[in-house]
Amino acid sequence: MTIVLAPSLARMLREYADFYVETYASREEVADLIPFMIEAFLESDAAFKKGKKRTPAEPLSSN
Repeated sequence: MTIVLAPSLARMLREYADFYVETYASREEVADLIPFMIEAFLESDAAFKKGKKRTPAEPLSSN
């Protein structure tokens, strides 16, 4: 999978990687951190979790 980032988001991710090394004393490449960040975001998204519980035949709510 390939993604394109806005320059501002790319900058924030580099800043996060700098923060990470200061906090955990371990340098990680941004590309190595991104999957964990996305996974944490998806696992914390209540609407996404609720939507995953639907069966495939159930339509999305229009609310």
